[in-house]
Amino acid sequence: MGDVTADSGMDAVQRRLICILVDENDRVVGHDTKYNCHLMEKIEAENLLHRAFSVFLFNSKYELLLQQRSATKVTFPLVWTNTCCSHPLFRDSELIEENVLGVRNAAQRKLLDELGIPAEDVPVDQFTPLGRILYKAPSDGKWGEHELDYLLFIVRDVSVHPNPDEVADVKYVNREQLREILRKADAGEEGLKLSPWFRLVVDNFLFKWWDHVEKGTLNEAVDMKTIHKLT
Repeated sequence: MGDVTADSGMDAVQRRLICILVDENDRVVGHDTKYNCHLMEKIEAENLLHRAFSVFLFNSKYELLLQQRSATKVTFPLVWTNTCCSHPLFRDSELIEENVLGVRNAAQRKLLDELGIPAEDVPVDQFTPLGRILYKAPSDGKWGEHELDYLLFIVRDVSVHPNPDEVADVKYVNREQLREILRKADAGEEGLKLSPWFRLVVDNFLFKWWDHVEKGTLNEAVDMKTIHKLT
């Protein structure tokens, strides 16, 4: 999600990565390059909507791992966001719909790519898909997002080795520390900015779901039937 990287060699790389196009009911309707899926003119002209995921990884102290996106990202560079945001690709292993396995496989792959978290630290059966959101967010005059985003929670102690091409910084936060980050972002302090999808999840779901994380009752919060259209 939102992981288009900067222009040097970008076209060739992004045109090889094929996203899953869906309708607003999350039915697969085709595929297109990651490059095209993030061009606002194509999003607007063709209503391109692609499948995405957002991982929220907590450690055993129930702190949430955040990342700051690298400066080389074309969409939303240097903003802070949840642990990992990307796209399942149009390939057999990531198109599996049963038990959201395709999205889980993609999340495991991307946690390794972005944060160096080994697959054995994040088994696919440990991800809890909690819900889906649909949103659109321009990044600048050229690039943006239009995603049907799966929200995946996982509680694991992991080894983190960020890829500097993808990630500028990482940190674990508790609720109070996250609230302070929100305050600074709202006040425009320290140039701190949050990704639009992360802010939508924070404002609509995160803190009540965090309660379930701490109580070990995440399954009670699951709602994979509703697609929440957020703006």
